[in-house]
Amino acid sequence: MESDRFATSAAASVEPAAKSGSTVLQALTDMLVIIEMELRKLRHEPTELFTRAVQPVLWLLIFGQAFSKVRAFDTGGVTYQTYMTPGILSQSVMFTAIFFGLSTIWERDMGILQKFLAMPIPRVALVLGKAMAAGVRALSQVTIIFLLAAITGIPLHWHPALLSAAAGVVILGAVFFATLSMIIAAIVKTRERFMGIGQLITMPLFFASNALYPISIMPDWLRVVASVNPLSYMVDFLRGALVTGQLTNWQADVGVLLVACILATAVGTYLYPRIVA
Repeated sequence: MESDRFATSAAASVEPAAKSGSTVLQALTDMLVIIEMELRKLRHEPTELFTRAVQPVLWLLIFGQAFSKVRAFDTGGVTYQTYMTPGILSQSVMFTAIFFGLSTIWERDMGILQKFLAMPIPRVALVLGKAMAAGVRALSQVTIIFLLAAITGIPLHWHPALLSAAAGVVILGAVFFATLSMIIAAIVKTRERFMGIGQLITMPLFFASNALYPISIMPDWLRVVASVNPLSYMVDFLRGALVTGQLTNWQADVGVLLVACILATAVGTYLYPRIVA
């Protein structure tokens, strides 16, 4: 009898754990399905990749080459074009991800989002699936900028380990900005308001970071803004990986981006169903 009670108790304790593991596995599967669905959209509209690449190409080829003649601040012994490449790469990732919420509003208007919400899929899998798809799209932008850097002779570190680390941080940054975009979509609810808010926050995030110039030359109030701007930490990591080859602040850079992603995902998961409200 004692052994039967023990066996029953053990089975009861194992069953929730197995159920919990199955739930996590199912959520991961749902997330991969959402990613695959988003990437199919990209396959049907591949020109989007090239149109989005125009802006960073102009920044690097025109702005970067012109300002390489101006030595206004210390770039660490590299040309200004090399110095700004991680910043333009981060800008391209942010601009790609920050307007991801626009497609969410479009899906609501087409009735697709309502069908998603009626399905037995965890909300967090929906939000993370879309955010990770934004990360994959961002990697395509990174590939284009790397090709441009190789063609124009911008000296970057091409070590596989550093490139892999840079790709991981690019995905983290894209997840944060895409989730932030879905939060904005849930609040403003219309495409017109979203476009206005999106343009309102992207340029301040870009210029209040170390993408184009070091934080040390900023006024005190702007340094405070830059220190809480996740884009600054993304640029800092990419500059270390691609330009200097030294990841001296990687713990702080990755830590801030991880915390920002977790907070944005939590808020985005809570607000996501309210887009249809």
